This record gives sequence, C-alpha cells and structure tokens, in this order.
Amino acid sequence: MRSPLLIATLLVLALCAGARYAAAQPPRPGDPSAPTQPRSAGQEGFVPADQLPKPQDTMPAAPLVAIAYAFVWLMLFGYVVSIWRRLGTVERELQAVSRRLEAGGRTP
Repeated sequence: MRSPLLIATLLVLALCAGARYAAAQPPRPGDPSAPTQPRSAGQEGFVPADQLPKPQDTMPAAPLVAIAYAFVWLMLFGYVVSIWRRLGTVERELQAVSRRLEAGGRTP
C-alpha cells in the first residue's frame, strides 16, 4: 500500500517545481521592483550609495511559506498514516493472541 506515499512524494515534487518555476520568471515590464538600469559587464569600482538598488527579495515570501506549510502537513499526514497502520497491526496481533488463549485455555 504505497500509493499514499507515492502521492505525497509527487505532490511535494510538484510544489518544489512550481516554486523553482516562479523563481526563474523574468521580471515583468512595468514592474516597480525590477531594476531600472542594467549594469554593463565593464562597470566596476565605486558606485555612489544613492545609485545602489534598494534591497529586495528575489522571491516573495508567500510561496515559500505555502511550500513550508504543505511540507509540514504532508509529513504530519504521513506520520499519522504510519501510526494508524502500526496500530492496526498491533490490534490484529492482540486479537490473535486472545483467540489462542480462549481456544487453548489458560496455562500458568
């Protein structure tokens, strides 16, 4: 019964691929957060502080938070499924022991 694990793995991979795709998008024209002047390859040395680009995130935080929450929920779901399966095994073993005790009688 590996299908839930396979589905969870594929879902995590799809989320990671989506984040990678979003990070690789070129800036849109007219986007105020895009740099205004591309630097030439030969530009080196001193740049006045008023001409430095403002610090900004290269990727918005919302997709990263969503991916983190999805990962945590998937891991929690996998843990609960694992516990549920192990508990079912223990219950079956206890029922088998109970049947053997009832059938064979009580021995000291």
